[in-house]
Amino acid sequence: MRTAVVVGTGLIGTSIGLALSRRGVLVYLDDADTTAARTAEALGAGSLRTPAGQVDLAVLAVPPASIGTVLARCQRDGLAHTYTDVASVKARPHEEIRAAGGDPSRYIGGHPLAGAERSGPLAARADLFEGRPWVLTPSPRTDRSALNRGLELVSLCGGVPVLMDTDAHDRAVALTSHAPHLVAAMMAARLEHAEAEHIRVSGQGLRDVTRIAAGEPALWSDILTANAGAVADVLDDFAKDLERLVSALRALPGPESEARRQAAADLVEMLRRGNRGHARVPHKQRSRPAEYVAIPVAVPDQPGALARLFSTVGEAGVNIEDVRIEHSLDQPSGLAELLVESASVAAVRRVLDANGWTMREKPLLVGDA
Repeated sequence: MRTAVVVGTGLIGTSIGLALSRRGVLVYLDDADTTAARTAEALGAGSLRTPAGQVDLAVLAVPPASIGTVLARCQRDGLAHTYTDVASVKARPHEEIRAAGGDPSRYIGGHPLAGAERSGPLAARADLFEGRPWVLTPSPRTDRSALNRGLELVSLCGGVPVLMDTDAHDRAVALTSHAPHLVAAMMAARLEHAEAEHIRVSGQGLRDVTRIAAGEPALWSDILTANAGAVADVLDDFAKDLERLVSALRALPGPESEARRQAAADLVEMLRRGNRGHARVPHKQRSRPAEYVAIPVAVPDQPGALARLFSTVGEAGVNIEDVRIEHSLDQPSGLAELLVESASVAAVRRVLDANGWTMREKPLLVGDA
């Protein structure tokens, strides 16, 4: 990648500009907020000059509700060869791109799972994405070159690519990001009219629980609106647990009885479930480096073939950590090298074989039969 445009110069957009510029990519910046754009330029994230011609990649760092219309406009203007975004919701932007008349073949959805307490360009860092997951959501209409460009972007920014279906992505972030934000906001809202002396004795636990409630309300309203159904499903289950917990706490101060003993058991079980859930949250650093193996798979040159391949691997419950695609225009098929953890290789090979995919022993070279 030699040239890129970043549309939107907030925390994520500016950080991408800084990361790409550091790797020698010529970055152009575009933002209706001229103050934010000038700040990003001053930080070294790119230039406010107009590109002389079509750039390699345009990164749309705009709210989810704006992606469809911004992409359609940029494509009409011939801004870039390939497009991606950074929104934390993926299914709705895909739908709106089609509705707005955009070309989905040259677009790949993206979501870097990185951020900071502060927003805006001044909070940006070139290393913001290093070692962090960066989800890519190719659709059946995504061109192979668009997927490769998205993977190149993630690599240049130091992220770890994770390929997911759009709906699966939205359900995942509803559970791991969007619902937790609302829970934190609801807890923090209890403090709005709390007595000052109560606030003074707050400890680290309160700061931990309410930290993410400081997010920008307008941005989070847009995110939650775009993923409302999936978030509501998570909160519905949360509400059922909360109702049971409230009932248990109401019963605990009563006299010794079967109801009180059951309430105590319910409370302990909820705390234990919390322990078990917490144990599944990945740490930022692995205790030991993971070992990866590349599995070469022949992919027919047909629409939707890559999407079917990713779906097949997903059936094995395995994350594709990276992918490299080789393709010659005069060949009926290409080769996708899927990088997976070594412990998952056997499971991936079994599910690929069961679904009729052909695995090669060595990478396909241009001109190979």
